[in-house]
Amino acid sequence: MKSTRERALWAQFDALQMGSRFTYDDVTKPQIMIEDVFGDSHPGSVHLNQLTDQVRFGVFQAGGVPCMYHTTDVCDGCAQGHDGMNVILASREAICDMVEVHASAVPWDGMVLSSSCDKSIPAHLKAIARMNIPSIFLPGGSMRPGPYQTTSLVAGTLSLKSRRGETTEEELRDYKLTGCPSVGACTFLGTASTMQCMAEALGLSLPGSALAPATMRDIIDYSRATGLAIMNLVEKDITPDKILTREAFENAIVVHSAIGGSTNATLHLPAIAKEFGITLEPELFDEINHKIPHMGNINPSGQHLTESFWFAGGIPYVQLLLKDHLHLDVMTVTGKTLGENLEDLEKSGFFTRNLGYLANYGLTRDEVIFPPEKAEEIGSIAILRGNIAEEGSVIKYSACVKEMLHHKGPARVFNSEEDAHQAVVDHKINPGDIMVIRYEGPRGSGMPELLMTTEAIVCDEALNGTVALVTDGRFSGATRGAAIGHVSPEAARGGMIAFIEDGDIIEYDVEERRLNVVGIAGHECSAEEVAAVYAERSLAGIRPAPLRRGLLGRYTSAASSAMEGGTY
Repeated sequence: MKSTRERALWAQFDALQMGSRFTYDDVTKPQIMIEDVFGDSHPGSVHLNQLTDQVRFGVFQAGGVPCMYHTTDVCDGCAQGHDGMNVILASREAICDMVEVHASAVPWDGMVLSSSCDKSIPAHLKAIARMNIPSIFLPGGSMRPGPYQTTSLVAGTLSLKSRRGETTEEELRDYKLTGCPSVGACTFLGTASTMQCMAEALGLSLPGSALAPATMRDIIDYSRATGLAIMNLVEKDITPDKILTREAFENAIVVHSAIGGSTNATLHLPAIAKEFGITLEPELFDEINHKIPHMGNINPSGQHLTESFWFAGGIPYVQLLLKDHLHLDVMTVTGKTLGENLEDLEKSGFFTRNLGYLANYGLTRDEVIFPPEKAEEIGSIAILRGNIAEEGSVIKYSACVKEMLHHKGPARVFNSEEDAHQAVVDHKINPGDIMVIRYEGPRGSGMPELLMTTEAIVCDEALNGTVALVTDGRFSGATRGAAIGHVSPEAARGGMIAFIEDGDIIEYDVEERRLNVVGIAGHECSAEEVAAVYAERSLAGIRPAPLRRGLLGRYTSAASSAMEGGTY
């Protein structure tokens, strides 16, 4: 064992551990680092110590010694509407780096990481790849539904009404008391829920563990089983490089396409793959989304909530239905292949055990997870390219009305989300406009998500279904509407989006995968004429970058393109 071999170099190591409540016998056993993002910051983290306690018991039960670490994460929802959102994506790198510190300073035999939400999950998955010791990821599960099967994103409508003075204190109070009724990740298929699903689809979490209701006994079982399973991986020396193969990433993208996952996965999966030197080209997402049916009828690309998705069979049921599209021979943290895991789940009754919970809501499985032959849509996201986005951009068309899959309109340009959002609040955006928000990419301001603005658009009856948004920033997984993000090269790198002016005509076509400026100052013109005008505009240069220090300064000065994962 690594821990036994390296402790022999320095006697103080054992003495320090015994001063930390180890017994003399403990130092000869496999040592497992268990790290979570437990803290009081938000519902996705406040319960994780209870889950990792169960992991600890499982490790003890299997003859190992667990050691607990914590690096608290932060919440995108709490960062909405102020500059706190600028550090959210950078927090992915900070959390990953802290896990690296904890996992490198001591020679651990294995590692279990646990989180629930948007940036902490990809941070943990990056760390698992970076450290490459036997590891398992434990998802923190799903929050309970709000009243009438609503989600915390009722906040979008209320916030817009409040800014316009159109709501009452009672409405706001009632939402605040019911919008987040329990611990766990928000119960729509946002980035938090998507990344739980990606962890399982990659083979790094126990089968069926993603999105388990955070208040039910099942998640305790998964936690205890994770403690037992990490000891099995240590014994068999199954390291992440044996699991995180290119085929595993292809499997994850298949699942992502089928469930209608967050566009942020196009940032996070390449960033995780990069830790092993694997490149996930944007075209890979597009290729897979051209052939995989969109089966997940899950909010915001569908009707139902993540709790119901788990009751319907969750990720394993999607994999079962799509097994002809998956690499079933990939290794997973069970020590078995994906194909073997699915066979075991069928034998155990997993796929029927929870259907009665769906019946409590008057639902059947096929209403939540469409059989492939009944799916009305192929794929869920597209990569658009053109003179605005030579490196690419991303749209989640499964959350967009059909009428807005192709649109041409005048540009309304903003250099910050705050100004754009205020323009919506003040009724200064017209139906048919294409809003452009720039300098919000990784190098621009840290790549904040623009949920406040996208929600303001779809919650305005005059704008919903008529206004599109194009940005070098990113979106929440909960984003609805014609929202095209991750435009690369970004404005801060001198991308063409930096030189768009009010009145220029923009056209995009999802089916054709195109995004272009096709006119200047209200007049359509040739591609050559557009290029000449933009070449002249570019001579003035881009907006000077503000002085930033600390984490955000390091991130914005070094972050890669969004199409490469926005990492450094």
